[in-house]
Amino acid sequence: FFFPHVASLLFRFCCCLSCISNMATCNGHLKMTEVWNADELMGLKGAPESPSSHPQKQQQQRRLSSFRHKKQVEPADWGRPGHLTQEEVDVYMKFKEQVESRGGEFRKTVYCFGEEEGEAFALTRWLRARKFVYDDTMIMVEEATECRAAARAVDFYPEPVDALGCSAALFYALYPQVYTGHAKCGAPLFISKPGILNVDGMECITTLDGIVKFHWHVMIHDFAARLRARKVEDPSFKRFECFCVLDLAHLSTSQLNSRAMSIIKEQSFIDSLCFPETMAKMVIVNAPRFFSLSWSVIKGWLDQRTANKVEVISSKKASEKRLLELVDAQYLPCDYGGKGPDTNDLIDSTCTGGMKRLFHEVLYLRGHGSVIADVAEGEEMDVAVWTRSTLGAAFSVTHAEQKHGSPYVEDVEVKHHGTEDVTEAPTSVTLTKERIVGPAKIKVKADSHAGRFSTHNYMVVFEIY
Repeated sequence: FFFPHVASLLFRFCCCLSCISNMATCNGHLKMTEVWNADELMGLKGAPESPSSHPQKQQQQRRLSSFRHKKQVEPADWGRPGHLTQEEVDVYMKFKEQVESRGGEFRKTVYCFGEEEGEAFALTRWLRARKFVYDDTMIMVEEATECRAAARAVDFYPEPVDALGCSAALFYALYPQVYTGHAKCGAPLFISKPGILNVDGMECITTLDGIVKFHWHVMIHDFAARLRARKVEDPSFKRFECFCVLDLAHLSTSQLNSRAMSIIKEQSFIDSLCFPETMAKMVIVNAPRFFSLSWSVIKGWLDQRTANKVEVISSKKASEKRLLELVDAQYLPCDYGGKGPDTNDLIDSTCTGGMKRLFHEVLYLRGHGSVIADVAEGEEMDVAVWTRSTLGAAFSVTHAEQKHGSPYVEDVEVKHHGTEDVTEAPTSVTLTKERIVGPAKIKVKADSHAGRFSTHNYMVVFEIY
C-alpha cells in the first residue's frame, strides 16, 4: 500500500503543479475581451444554419449535433472551448452568469491568472475540474475563495523572504525547482527535482507555513506572470497550463517520510483547489523502479484524459529524446539533452543582492563537526548558520590549510531563541563580520553544547559574491 500512496501524492503535487476577438492595452497589461456563443463553444461556428426557423426545432437540431459531436471529441479536448456539448454549454452559461453577477473575490478566484486568460478558457478550466457539475463547481470556487483569502489580504506575498523567512535562492538550493522557456505547446516549462529535496535542511531554514506562503507567491507572482507574458508574446496561446518535468533522480523510499509528504500535501491541496486543470503535460524522468511499478497500478485508476498527460521514463537517453520532441532545444536545459542553460545555473540565477551562487551543507552535530568550502580568486564569501537547536553550539571560521593562522571568527554562539515547536521560525546567524576574500579554503568548525549523546542539525550556508 505504501508505494502507490507515495506515487499518487507525487503525482497530485505536480498535476497541481495542474478565440481572441478584441485586444487592448491598459496600464501596461494585456487585456482580453471575448464572448463565445453556444455554437462556438460547441465548435459549430460556420456550420450551415438550421433550415428550421422554429426555436424548438432549432434547439432539437442543436442537441442532435451536440450528441454527434460528443462522440467524436478526443479525451484531450473534452470540456474545452469549441468541444462542448449542449448540456455542457448550458452549465457554462449558468456558471458564467453567476461569476459576473457575484463579481468581487468570487470572480477574482475564477480569473486567478488574470483577465488575460479569457472568459471561455478560464470558466471551462473550473468546470472541467468538477466534470461540468454546476453545484460542485460553485462549491469549489467558494471554497477556493475562502482558501486564498488570507494570502490575498497580503497580495500573495510579493517578496519571497517575507513568505519563507529566507531567500528564494536558499529554498531552491534545498528543493530545486525552476521555470525555463516553454514547451512546443506554448505552456511554460517547469522542472522539479523532489529526489534532491533536503527535508532536514528545509526544517533548519523555514516552516511548513512559510513554504505554503511561498507557494502562493510562486503561483501568483511567478507562474501567472509567465502565462500572461506568453499571451503577449504569442496571442494564439490560450491554454493557461504548465508543462512539467518531474525528475526523480536520487529519490529513495527513506526520503518519503511524513515531513516530506506534508510539504507535498499542502502544495497539492492549494493547486487542486485554487488552480485547477493547469497541467498540460508531465514527463517523469529518472524514475526509480519502485515508482515505475507503482505508476503502472495508479494509471489504471485515472481517467484516460489525465493518464494520457503523463509519461514515465526511466532511461536517460530515452527521456532526452522524448523531451526534445516536446520542447525546442533552445528552451530545454543542457542537463536534459537540450541547448539551454544548466538547471543548476538557472537556480543560481535566483540569487539576489550581488550573490553569484551559494553552497550549503547540513551539519548533523554530535559533539564536534566541521564543513569545508572554497572561495575562488576574485570572489568573496559570507558564512551563515541556520538552526532550531535550543542548546546551541559555538562556531569558528578558519583557513582550512593554515593550522596556525588566526581564525576569521571564533566561538560565535549559534542558538535558536525559541522553543522546539516546528511552527516557529528558525534562527539564523551570520558568522563572518566581513566577507572573506578568495582564493581560500574555508573551514567552519562547531562545538555542540548538547554533548555527544544527542544530535542537533545546523544548516551551514556559504554565500559567494
